[in-house]
Amino acid sequence: KSNRIPSIKYQNLLRRIFSNVLEMYNFMSAEINSIKNRDKLNSPDAISSIDEAMKLLKEHKGSLLMDIDELQEVDGHSMWRKDEFRNLSNLVQHRLQYLQNPKDCANARKIVCRLNKGCGYGCQLHHVVYCFIMAYATERTLILKSKGWRYHKAGWEDIFMPISETCLDADGKTHANWPGKPSTQVITLPIIDSLHPRPEHLPLAIPADLAPRLTRIHGDPFVWWVGQFLKYLLRPQPSTQIMLDKGIKNLGFRNPIVGVHIRRTDKVGTEAAFHNLKEYMAAVDEYYDQLEMRQPVDKRRVYIASDDYKVIDEAKSSYPHYEIIGDPNVARMAAVSSRYTDFSLNGIIMDTHLLSLSDYLVCTFSSQVCRVAYEIMQTLHLEDATQRFKSLDDIYYYGGQNAHNRRAVIPHSPRNSREITIQKNDLISIAGNHWNGFSKGKNTRTNQMGLFPSFKVVDKVEVAEFPTYKTVT
Repeated sequence: KSNRIPSIKYQNLLRRIFSNVLEMYNFMSAEINSIKNRDKLNSPDAISSIDEAMKLLKEHKGSLLMDIDELQEVDGHSMWRKDEFRNLSNLVQHRLQYLQNPKDCANARKIVCRLNKGCGYGCQLHHVVYCFIMAYATERTLILKSKGWRYHKAGWEDIFMPISETCLDADGKTHANWPGKPSTQVITLPIIDSLHPRPEHLPLAIPADLAPRLTRIHGDPFVWWVGQFLKYLLRPQPSTQIMLDKGIKNLGFRNPIVGVHIRRTDKVGTEAAFHNLKEYMAAVDEYYDQLEMRQPVDKRRVYIASDDYKVIDEAKSSYPHYEIIGDPNVARMAAVSSRYTDFSLNGIIMDTHLLSLSDYLVCTFSSQVCRVAYEIMQTLHLEDATQRFKSLDDIYYYGGQNAHNRRAVIPHSPRNSREITIQKNDLISIAGNHWNGFSKGKNTRTNQMGLFPSFKVVDKVEVAEFPTYKTVT
């Protein structure tokens, strides 16, 4: 287990092979199922042959992914990876602590953020992270105005640790709304959608001084970057920690476990399509099938977080070979009518915490809570946790983000009118992954919008010049 530093090319190749195996599996399974359904096979033998082929394909995928995991364990870089994740996290946490604790609050430059954005818990957390990124980018101490918070009237500091030990007030000699001037002492931020002008530091950008290290170590550096802000923000007050510890004990939450987040009441039909329990559990089955190729599993466990309490009962009756963990009372309180109560807040904090502690996450990335859990998950592993999820709908995104581009590494000639032409190095503004081997996007060179094979592109990491906090180590 040496501490040798791998080349960035080697790290990227490992990640690309992993993702290509998944994309090839997505394509093959979608094609096989399409043939099975399209041709309305009546022959039991033909159906049986296709099912056997699918079973073997799943095993083949599992074997390939296991080989990649084992390669990372024996390639001589595993100690370096763990140390680098620890060191990078410590560096960012020290910078945030420095930023948030100026020696002279009365004269410190500040940026003010109002917590009460008109949306749910996950959306509000992302709003605060955006404010914090802006504070970091402008070297201003973040002042969080949270009294009268719709989830807890007493405010943020009653639930989580204060975001500063030395500077919590918005007092200053000069005040202005964004953008103000560099000399303005206190600047108030709007929500991300109303921000103008929009600086280069907004999502999905990462700091240029950290980029060489971050892109080497992590498959989605921006998700890790957001996770670091959440790590600082969500340090629990002792009473919140007691609530979390008690919940873990009472629920019997222990690893290995898959976290399943099923969002129903306020999103389905407006922001997201309906997905039945069977779709979620198919992804859970695949995770455990693969895990059992590597190690014995004493019991297949699932933690279900939902705003529909009936789902937990349905899972218990439909999947008796699983240990189903979940609290129907929390689900009842997550329904829209009773969402903004202390009990409901504790429930959503508990759900987010346990989902992030899971070994694997199955959810819909159209949900902010699911994306928050995924972001926090990146801070809990001394490894690249990018692939520890299955989204039944969207790819990862951050509300209000700048364009998410991918760069073509292999050209593509369309086979039909739904597909687009791609040349090597074209930038594709990504709209989504159909999880069938194809993604949808707009070629920024040709303005063509359509489908293309997912494996023919790689993510373009957005890098911006942030302050470098040279005095902080």
